[in-house]
Amino acid sequence: MVNGQPDRAISASGLGKRFGIRWVLRGVSLEVQRGEAVGLMGSNGSGKSTLLRVLGTLLTPNAGSGTVNGLDLVREASSVRGEVGYLAHTPGLYDDLTARENLVFAADMLGLPHTVVDDSLERVGLSYAAGDRVRGFSAGMQRRLALARLVLRNPRVLFLDEPYSNLDAEGVVLMNSVINGIVRAGGAALVALHELAPAKSMLDRTLTLVDGRIEAAQSGRGIRDHAVPTETR
Repeated sequence: MVNGQPDRAISASGLGKRFGIRWVLRGVSLEVQRGEAVGLMGSNGSGKSTLLRVLGTLLTPNAGSGTVNGLDLVREASSVRGEVGYLAHTPGLYDDLTARENLVFAADMLGLPHTVVDDSLERVGLSYAAGDRVRGFSAGMQRRLALARLVLRNPRVLFLDEPYSNLDAEGVVLMNSVINGIVRAGGAALVALHELAPAKSMLDRTLTLVDGRIEAAQSGRGIRDHAVPTETR
């Protein structure tokens, strides 16, 4: 335990998820420690997005179990959601609202004061566009705004699905800075990636999904080098 929090930020044992008769996740077991950023590699259709959605409680597993900061994914799903920040592959913004209005709406839904909105916009370099409607934003600007929404309440655990999509070099640096800030403060991140290069400098290690199973692990900066746990098949 560290400051009353479990050492393992993310834990999964034999997680399985099917859609109809097709199993997308097959006995996935993994651990991510607090203070660790882990890349999740794999081709399209390997199950990366599904795994993040299960761990973020957006989907219920059909097999196995898991926890986030010691909270059960199924029995304590609502409490898990209070711990995590989930960034989907698509931004999920309201095109007819301004950047600031999007964040004010999110803050209201989370019960947060509006003072966090301007701080978040500044953090992602979008203060200058706060009053502009999102439909006029480039894809990279929309990705930044989605990141601003994610950090409104400083989540402890990040689940990020292709977060570097459509970001320029400055946006990549910004994304890594936000991830590093949360992780080094005792949080954790699991980042689904198509390419390793943008995230390589800040990852501790990577896991690779193949056909819904974790098949390989590789250390990043060498801070930790965990073996892949044995899976339930």
